[in-house]
Amino acid sequence: MTSLDSDKRLPTPSAQQAAAPADAGWGRTFGRTLGSSARAAVLVLLLCGVAYPLATTGVAQALLPHAANGSLVLRDGQIVGSALIGQYFDSARYFHGRPSATTAPDPNQEGASIAAPYNAGLSGASNQGASSQGLADSVAERVAQYRTTNGLAADAAVPVDAVTASASGLDPHISVANANLQLARVARERQLPPAQVQQLLDQATQQRTGYLLGEPRVNVLALNMALDALPTRSQP
Repeated sequence: MTSLDSDKRLPTPSAQQAAAPADAGWGRTFGRTLGSSARAAVLVLLLCGVAYPLATTGVAQALLPHAANGSLVLRDGQIVGSALIGQYFDSARYFHGRPSATTAPDPNQEGASIAAPYNAGLSGASNQGASSQGLADSVAERVAQYRTTNGLAADAAVPVDAVTASASGLDPHISVANANLQLARVARERQLPPAQVQQLLDQATQQRTGYLLGEPRVNVLALNMALDALPTRSQP
């Protein structure tokens, strides 16, 4: 090695001197990353958590206020339900809705549940499959009760929606066939001409969505409210 090469050799830095620039660079990089992440989080929060909900709420209230507020049904200024949520009717004077498999917490046993038809706070189905013996027994019992309640023959066909629950347990509609089989009972109990009840049924019938999707259906709450709105007949 020549003396010239020795003169050009750079001094070797100590370990502390070598580590200092790397530590400082890491700190600056971490600070920039943290700042960028914080700004991005605040931006996403403002856009998705504030601006978007306010915009969609404003548009919905301006264009579809009834639907945006839950399609609430009023009677004499009081909320009596929603056009989207079924209710439980068991009086012979009313049209009956589709069976409901919703439940509620058992007040007498923690962690257990009890049957609570049309519990809007706990939507759900029975989750029983076609091979379930429990479902078969329930359907058979409902078929027999439906025929008895509506004065049908022992072998009369029963619409499927009259004896099975929907996936939500809160279906507000029944089929037109189901409503027609209940019409005679309701007219008899209310002492109304069947033709008058038929007219109300037709008015409560909703056609296919967009004249394409689904089937014609009857809103049970709307139909029963229309019945209650009729003048009261004097009893003989």
